[in-house]
Amino acid sequence: MKAYIRTALSAAVVLTVAAGAAAAPAVAAPAAARTAPAVTAPASTLDEAALRQTIAGLPADDATAAVIRVGGTDGTWHGVAGVRDITSGRAALADGRFRAGSITKVFTAAVVLQLVAERRLDLNSPVQDHLPDLFPSHYPPITVARLLNHTSGLQPADGPGDSFAAQYAARFDSTTPLELVASSTAKRLEFDPGTAQHYLNINYTVLGLLIEKVTGCSYEDQVQRRILDPLRLRHTSYPGADPRIAGPHNRGYQRTDSGLVDVTEWNVSAGWAAGDIISTAADLERFTTALFSGRIVPRAQLRHMLEVPQRITMYGSTDPASYTMGLTRSVLPDGTVGYGKSGERYGYASGIGATLDAEGRIDRTLVYSVNSTNAKSKNGNPRNLPIVLAALKK
Repeated sequence: MKAYIRTALSAAVVLTVAAGAAAAPAVAAPAAARTAPAVTAPASTLDEAALRQTIAGLPADDATAAVIRVGGTDGTWHGVAGVRDITSGRAALADGRFRAGSITKVFTAAVVLQLVAERRLDLNSPVQDHLPDLFPSHYPPITVARLLNHTSGLQPADGPGDSFAAQYAARFDSTTPLELVASSTAKRLEFDPGTAQHYLNINYTVLGLLIEKVTGCSYEDQVQRRILDPLRLRHTSYPGADPRIAGPHNRGYQRTDSGLVDVTEWNVSAGWAAGDIISTAADLERFTTALFSGRIVPRAQLRHMLEVPQRITMYGSTDPASYTMGLTRSVLPDGTVGYGKSGERYGYASGIGATLDAEGRIDRTLVYSVNSTNAKSKNGNPRNLPIVLAALKK
């Protein structure tokens, strides 16, 4: 059984995992695009034409729908294109809910850093101090910080396989956090903690358990009380083992050799604190603005979300580390520095991001959701990077 390995290229490119063809029931693709991009409130200083072009021609081979929200000091731009579902051809919903995948990690990191600010956790304290029976006794100390920035050395948990066919067959299976940790810790560490960076879900699964241990409440309850309720994110939720997306949504599809497969219903319990959140573009925009404004994580701790570990490389390569505590730092081709997080589930690819001015204040924000039909392909969906570049470049 192969392990789930989540490798993120940058904030501008979604997570990628090899996906194969499926022997699953196919859904016929639409004969032609039913809608054109609908845009509201363009801002004169944004490249409106470039933004509009990134979602032109939907539905298409690579995606069936897309939603973009750009904000910041120089104006706003909202765009939506494509169809709600390929059977009816109804226009895509701008406020539809979607699986935000690993954007969940930003919420998890925010709660952990709040607990650090409250002095209920210490970034440099070993996780073993709080969860003494979680790791094998021969493991060295693994600090909270090393989980947050993916330098723990933990190995990925095993899953049903890397191919789409294998994962589709297991799409209604449930997995618990402790099962994932047991699968990971049955193996030796990949590297000594703090000596390399390897982006893996298991780090944030452990952080979810740590939040529960320190607070005495469920992980979901802590996110609800600390983030969702204060920011009034009423369309953001954790589905647990429920495979449905509650509320209005644009359906997700995966392209296979047999055609498009509807992948909207999927039990994502294996993602948990690392990747199972459902949200909307408007909710994530509100969250992104609040986060980078210092209204969720105090600025003394927020700086950790902007700092990349120094003098270490990505595991198995010579590339420098690029992950912070919960985010990714990226430099765009024009030199613009951006901080953000991408997320991907079958049928859904999304991202949040921001650029900051010299004083650390928000310059521009971006939230996008693409109903990708090639989720987890080697190079990601071809629309994601153009969206980031069009939205954040100066």
